[in-house]
Amino acid sequence: MRKLFKHLKPYAATIAAIVVILIVQAYCDLSLPSYTSDIVNVGIQQGGIDEKIPDAIAEEEMNKLLLFVAEEDQQTVLDAYEKKESDSDYKYDGAIYVLKNSVKKDEEKSGKVFDILGKPMLLTYGFESGSDTTKKMEESMKENMISSIKEQAEKQAESMQSQMTDEQKAALAANPELAKKQQDEMQKNIDEQVKKIENADIFEILNMIPDEQRADVIDKISEKMDDMPDTMLEQAATSYIKETYSVLGVNTDKIQNRYILTTGGKMLALAFLGMLASVTVGLLASRVAASTGRDLRGKVFKKVVGFSNAEFDRFSTASLITRSTNDIQQIQMLAVMLLRMVMYAPIMAIGGVFKVLHTNVSMSWIIVLGVILIVMVVAVLFIVAIPKFKILQNLVDRLNLVTREILTGLPVIRAFSTEKHEEERFDKANRDLTRTNLFVNRAMTFMMPMMMLIMNGITILIVWSGARGVSDGQMQVGDMMAFIQYTMQIIMSFLMICMISIMLPRAAVAADRVDEILTSETAIEDRKTPEKLGENGKGEVEFHHVSFRYPGAEEDVLHDISFTAKPGQTTAIIGSTGSGKSTMINLIPRFYDVTEGFITLDGKDVRTLTQHDLREELGYVPQKGVLFSGTIASNILYGNPDGSEAEMKEAAEIAQATEFIEEKHKKYESPIAQGGSNVSGGQKQRLSIARAIAKKPKVYIFDDSFSALDYKTDVTLRAALKEKTQDSTVIIVAQRISTILHAEQIIVLDDGKIVGIGTHKELLKSCDAYYQIASSQLSEAELARDLNNENDGKEEA
Repeated sequence: MRKLFKHLKPYAATIAAIVVILIVQAYCDLSLPSYTSDIVNVGIQQGGIDEKIPDAIAEEEMNKLLLFVAEEDQQTVLDAYEKKESDSDYKYDGAIYVLKNSVKKDEEKSGKVFDILGKPMLLTYGFESGSDTTKKMEESMKENMISSIKEQAEKQAESMQSQMTDEQKAALAANPELAKKQQDEMQKNIDEQVKKIENADIFEILNMIPDEQRADVIDKISEKMDDMPDTMLEQAATSYIKETYSVLGVNTDKIQNRYILTTGGKMLALAFLGMLASVTVGLLASRVAASTGRDLRGKVFKKVVGFSNAEFDRFSTASLITRSTNDIQQIQMLAVMLLRMVMYAPIMAIGGVFKVLHTNVSMSWIIVLGVILIVMVVAVLFIVAIPKFKILQNLVDRLNLVTREILTGLPVIRAFSTEKHEEERFDKANRDLTRTNLFVNRAMTFMMPMMMLIMNGITILIVWSGARGVSDGQMQVGDMMAFIQYTMQIIMSFLMICMISIMLPRAAVAADRVDEILTSETAIEDRKTPEKLGENGKGEVEFHHVSFRYPGAEEDVLHDISFTAKPGQTTAIIGSTGSGKSTMINLIPRFYDVTEGFITLDGKDVRTLTQHDLREELGYVPQKGVLFSGTIASNILYGNPDGSEAEMKEAAEIAQATEFIEEKHKKYESPIAQGGSNVSGGQKQRLSIARAIAKKPKVYIFDDSFSALDYKTDVTLRAALKEKTQDSTVIIVAQRISTILHAEQIIVLDDGKIVGIGTHKELLKSCDAYYQIASSQLSEAELARDLNNENDGKEEA
């Protein structure tokens, strides 16, 4: 991760913008469940009425409410409303109480009024709608009042009896009819009061009883309602408000439709904003990831181009290709997912938890359970799959290596009829990679059903637990729906993080492999304060007691090499296979650096020059001709892109390439396929020589570059080259004596040591190793003639 963030640092501003946009997207996504809940709870269940206290109420209804309000709170309610005899906004004939704007805008004041009116509105709505609870309450009150009247009548009769004198008692006893008449009048009075109570509604009853008694009744009712959830009070309040508005002639259907459409419009706007934010984040994340991949490829390519042969020996070509393509692609994919999902997940999780705690705290344990189950599933996958991720990239390297070897070596494979063996080798590499990929993919496919099982199980658990809450009046249906959505958002956030964490090991391996290239120390580096070659330099190359050992080798390949290659002369190097000829040549352009001693170009140590300045003076033709896709012209002028057409044709003519070029339909504009596969070995070699000639260097280096030419072309080319390079230093590595026969200086190498320096004729006499090479290639007559010419030269001298 640290290495990845290091590469993302140049795009810090864009990443900061992505974070801001992700917060906006999270806000939109987290707001939608709340609006869904509002539509269900308010829009459908509450008829679109979202206020807790009525904005207007008829005087008659206000009086009913105040019957259930304590005397000390009645004035607070009346102060919150303004009494109007009529209001044009309402179709009602009579006085109306209208809520003051100051109370509407002040949540604290309106909340205080609701605390007073909440239970009264519930009771009033219940008594008016005739609910079972209020009916029982009303019957109970009537029975209590009737019992109270009868008790009072009995007490009154007893009191009257006790206050009568003996004469009055005697008179009544003497006159039974008078006594019966008094009893009948008293019973009639009781019956009338009972009947009046039985025919009265609750509001009339409350008006009948004294204030103290009414206060006691209200206190008893309030005590029974203390355990009632706020949600039930709110729902009852909205139902009461809806009925109140109906009394005032308000179109409640219109209120409901307006609320649903307004809330739905807000949801559409948020959904559109969230979609816009998501698209923007996807675009920015893709651009950042693509730019990071581009930068990494550029850095890797620049680093690899600066590699010396030592680094190429350390990193195989197949591995470098994989690191530059597949590995960087893995990093690029991870960068997109980090910016798009990993950064979004914690924002959603935190926001979801915050929303859940404000929706229903009692079911928060379900979220914890879901997260624990997901983490357990991912932990199992980690243990099983991650070891496979670590070897996956190495298997890709292996497959690339085998594929590359087979494709480049097809002619040899066909010549030796080893197609079956190579097919088996490729099949093994392919099967190993396929087997590992299948294992990883099966593990991933196992994860998804498990996650869906967990998520669906959590949904069922929420519905089961939430249904009990709805039944008990602790929450509403819309709240349960919102809780389900928030829970899914939270679990999905953790799921996204877990899925990324599974992909992370493979990307981490890829990042390590790429970083290994970028942080590798290049053996060949320019000095901080390099020297400059003089403008009058001739191109003299001199070896001063040079020894060389390959990195990691136990002994030197070259031992104490000293010689001078002068301008205007041809210096040839010959020796048996493995004697160190090509190694010695590769030290001049600093493909390797010497282990001991030093090499100078016009008196300057090549290590003190920049590689660019040094190689600008050299025209190098490798042992194996390398051409690039393009045209013949682009290949010849590869080292001198500003060269003229005349210079190009001159170089082709000297290299004896004109004949086959002119035969082609497009001549110099004829295409060259990748690697020069559409030209022969000899043509490829001549174009490589022409490329060096067109550069016009001070030093020509030919590393066995005439081996694919026939003798006639070889002789003609060297003659033309001699004339062209008469002021330049020419160094030729050759296997054929005929190629170096007329060189002014021939260096003979054997086992990394110089065993002879001189001309052809001198070496035939003085160097046994050279004589052995010459005798293997020249006839006895040619050897005798060369020796005799040498002796004749001495006699004449």
